[in-house]
Amino acid sequence: MLSLRNIENIVEETRILSYVFYNSYFKIGSYRKGDKNMKKILAIAAVAALTAGVSAYAANPFSDVSTSDWAYQAVSELSDQGIVEGYPDGTFKGERNITRYELAQIIARLMANEDQYNAEQRAMIDQLASEYADELNNLGVRVGNLESKVGNISWSGSASMNWKQKYGPNNSVIDMWKGKMKIKAHAQVNDNTYVEGVLRGNMNFHDDKNSDVYMQKLYVHHDIGNNLGVNLGKYSQFFGQTGMFFDDEIKGVEATYVFNQLPIHLTVGYGRVNEWKAVVGEKDVTYAQLAGSGFMGHVDYDIEYIKGHSTAHPINIWGAGMTIGVTDKIDVFGDYYKNTKDVMQFGKKPVAWTAGIGFGHQDNMHVGSFRIGASYVNAELGAVLGGYTYDVSPLSYLTKDIASVNKVKYWTVETDVTIAKNVRLHGEYAFNVKLDQDGQNDKNLGAVSLNYVF
Repeated sequence: MLSLRNIENIVEETRILSYVFYNSYFKIGSYRKGDKNMKKILAIAAVAALTAGVSAYAANPFSDVSTSDWAYQAVSELSDQGIVEGYPDGTFKGERNITRYELAQIIARLMANEDQYNAEQRAMIDQLASEYADELNNLGVRVGNLESKVGNISWSGSASMNWKQKYGPNNSVIDMWKGKMKIKAHAQVNDNTYVEGVLRGNMNFHDDKNSDVYMQKLYVHHDIGNNLGVNLGKYSQFFGQTGMFFDDEIKGVEATYVFNQLPIHLTVGYGRVNEWKAVVGEKDVTYAQLAGSGFMGHVDYDIEYIKGHSTAHPINIWGAGMTIGVTDKIDVFGDYYKNTKDVMQFGKKPVAWTAGIGFGHQDNMHVGSFRIGASYVNAELGAVLGGYTYDVSPLSYLTKDIASVNKVKYWTVETDVTIAKNVRLHGEYAFNVKLDQDGQNDKNLGAVSLNYVF
């Protein structure tokens, strides 16, 4: 029988795999290829070890589990307790990958029988319930008395310590030492509705006068049936594969439809983009995004349309991105966006694109895992939204009114490595910066940060 420590490891791995499953289905591109799913039989063995000693005898319940199988005792005991169920044909199918729904059902049944377990077992079950609370709600799986155990509100967060550079006046580069902390609250209203908010605090270690605390996100999510979800308020949005075009918050409303049996989702929305100040100021946009994956999960793709509602500078942008998993460790990626309107009266339609290559897969739970990527960025004024994902970037020329620059080209290298559980070291370097205006600041930029999740 497995030890409690082994159980904790298996449970943790199962939790991670469940998270990966959710994101790869609903947020295409957030997870890279090369990961494995857990077999149903292994998860059942872990649960059996957790509840060891509850059942003294159990008969063989499944036709495809013989008395000579290594997991026979575990499967039969849990079936006798009503924790696991088979298929209508009387089989167990232990070699199949366990789904998030099956795991959620198992946790619910464990909680229903908590009075049969000892203190150590109950503590482990409560931990499982707490860790899976958000995921269970997202899947529409309700655990009977979950709220009485962990409450309707779940908390999580992150923090980071950053050194980075930015462009300053008089052809200078300014060093910045900053810290930030985010506290996320997820409140379940009912089976179909939750409220989520992120309180963010920033601190400038050079000068506390620039410190601030504000609500970075605050929105309501409501599920309409099994396929349609709606966000209302201030929520996060990500366009493209790299976040070069947009990775920030939108204040508005959006609806996402997930297609049955297909790894594709369609999002449409209307809201205000805060960062697009160089061209249109704080103006409203209508947007649509189709994203999905194909070729056995080796390709992620997205297509976007963004229409601005400024009468002075009409915006009409089409874009697309793609990530191709060449091997289980190597991928190539790129984004392309074109504004079909001559927003600045330059006699041309601005374009922004990037292409790059990445190696490895960084995972906050696996110490030593890493990823390094390099890409080339070529962008023109009026073709990027601002709120880009980079910590440092010459794209600030095009979005912050730093200088009268109409085009930026540069290389960027990014690396992430897990140095301890839930601790990530991140580095960026933008170099070989070329501008279309002589005499402007074209110096390189760098950033290093320690990032913590909890």
